[in-house]
Amino acid sequence: MVQFFSRHCMELVAGYPFSVIQHGLKFQYPKLLNDTSSGVAIIGGGISGALTAYYLTEAGIECILLDGRTIGFGSSCASTSLLQYELDRPLHKLIEETGEERALRSYRLCGSAIDRLASITEKIGFTELERRRSIFFTTHKSQQAFIQKEFEARKKAGFEVSFLSKEEIYRDYGLKASWAILSELGATTNAYTLTHALLQYCMSKGLRVFDRSKVKAIKNTGKEIYLRLENGSTVKADKLVNATGFEVVNFISKKIVDLYCTYAVVSENQSEKEAPWKDHVMFWNTDDPYLYLRLTSDNRILIGGRDERFSTKASRKIFDRKSDLLKDDFEKLFPKIPFRSEFAWSGTFGRTKDSLPYIGAYPKTPNIYYALGFGGNGITFSVIAAELIRDLILEKGNPDLSLFQFDRRH
Repeated sequence: MVQFFSRHCMELVAGYPFSVIQHGLKFQYPKLLNDTSSGVAIIGGGISGALTAYYLTEAGIECILLDGRTIGFGSSCASTSLLQYELDRPLHKLIEETGEERALRSYRLCGSAIDRLASITEKIGFTELERRRSIFFTTHKSQQAFIQKEFEARKKAGFEVSFLSKEEIYRDYGLKASWAILSELGATTNAYTLTHALLQYCMSKGLRVFDRSKVKAIKNTGKEIYLRLENGSTVKADKLVNATGFEVVNFISKKIVDLYCTYAVVSENQSEKEAPWKDHVMFWNTDDPYLYLRLTSDNRILIGGRDERFSTKASRKIFDRKSDLLKDDFEKLFPKIPFRSEFAWSGTFGRTKDSLPYIGAYPKTPNIYYALGFGGNGITFSVIAAELIRDLILEKGNPDLSLFQFDRRH
């Protein structure tokens, strides 16, 4: 079976992602210009591909990684990099829809993924991961029962949480909200620089990385896989990992995800000031349109949200207006904190019906595995995907695969 793909990459980012402005081109990677072979080939050089490469390389598996773009210039550079155990679907709602056992396991896996990622960053010497508490809030008084029910579900699941009233939220954080849940488990990082740090570490262990090396066609014999690049070069591999994220629509025909644009804006550097709110807490609200925000290491305020269905045209034409709306949203929530915008951008993310990613094998593509961390917490999903795919390639059983398989019950 031979699959052919479109010539061009999807345009997943518009504007000026702050990570790229701040750090520029971290490292240079070559194009693949010759035929080669490897035990495992990974398509996708963003955070999902980098974490997959890390787990496979640490397991002693020979790998080659290919990306059609410059490394990190897909959705990873646009990520606001909040690390939370929460899914896009609240826990008590997920319990109602998928059952208690599946819902609790999904949330707990995301929680433990934060801890495992912290251990990985320490091992590779990456310093841009910081533990942070997070606040899940609503501005609507009528949502008290909703927040209370979610609080009780998280507490029962074993998460360390506190229920906050309107008075407590404003007193401690200057936030005008009605009800909130304070979670102790969370972190912030930088998906763009972390991607490069992971790849550099893995290259010291034997990983080969090539960017601007777009796969044009895949021939799958059932025993071996041949990747043909646009320049005519060929890669032969025993196994293939697809970590292309939202561009998976080029690889499988099944409709598994709806694509959305999310928008972000970051304020000017405020390193000369004290942090504008207590403990550098992250925020995420339940309202529609929703938003999420955090502080950077130099006390910039980073806000994201105002999502809408994916469109390259929309992504390029309206992110300036969206950034103004996000600024207005912030000023309503934090009336005492000034906000001066500096950079704005948009990025792409995906939503599945049950808010869970797709990980593992797809029946119609033997020897190809998928690490598709769809959702608002794609980085933690990518950790989970990397672990599960390592176990699949090593032929180790892992019961958690059933949570994320393509034919799961929604």
